[in-house]
Amino acid sequence: MTADLFDAAAMYDDDYLHFFTGSATRVTHGPAVPAGGSGTAAADLVWRLLGLEPGMRVLDLACGPGALANALAGRGCRVTGLDFSEVFLRRARADAAALGVEVDYQAGDMRSLPAGWSGRFGRVVNWSTAFGYFDDPTNRRVLGEIVRVLRPGGRLAMDLDNLTRFLTDWTPSRITVARDDGDMLADRHRLDPLTGRFEVERTVIRDGTVRRLTFLKRLFGFPEIRDWCVAAGLGTVAGYGEDGRPLTAEHQRMIVVAGTGDPGRGA
Repeated sequence: MTADLFDAAAMYDDDYLHFFTGSATRVTHGPAVPAGGSGTAAADLVWRLLGLEPGMRVLDLACGPGALANALAGRGCRVTGLDFSEVFLRRARADAAALGVEVDYQAGDMRSLPAGWSGRFGRVVNWSTAFGYFDDPTNRRVLGEIVRVLRPGGRLAMDLDNLTRFLTDWTPSRITVARDDGDMLADRHRLDPLTGRFEVERTVIRDGTVRRLTFLKRLFGFPEIRDWCVAAGLGTVAGYGEDGRPLTAEHQRMIVVAGTGDPGRGA
């Protein structure tokens, strides 16, 4: 296992849920993480782009607090949600219980999925920029793991920043999230053109206390991620925006949809 490039546990914790969920939050950049099973819009899009049907086995890889996984389970899919964050998984399980849906939530690492999952899933979903947090060889290994756990005829949907639009909105610093109670996240940004990494120094202000952390993510243009998918064994790679239409420079999000290439339903 390669060394992590930043402390993910410090990034994806209770503060993350505090700032990115709830009606008191004003997100100034990027999508809010829907709470309490309210991932209806994302579920609608995934359902259509992946041709989902009740009974299909779906892996929500890096499921976070579970809004999308719970929504898909509520529509009849047999959903497994995997995430490394126990904070997120506790929230996901609690929301699933409140909604009366069944999701198999498991703690794990996307770099090394369980050996017994080979060929298990008809569909894999990787949502809300949950890909690209390792060095490039490791990111490619994650794609290889996705291919391994997909059934013949299976398909992947991956939600990423649309690089073209992202760069037009880029600023050196900004208030990324502000809440009505005065809590906020302030970010300073650095874009490394040699690595394609977007590096962030984040200041977290909550309940009168301040802490700082750093994180990074890999940015992809569609041709690059398409080629990575093909090299990993995926084919028929297509790009869409958040409205489900073919990707344009104006879309905020880039939804990459790819299949294993073998014909079939991939249930």
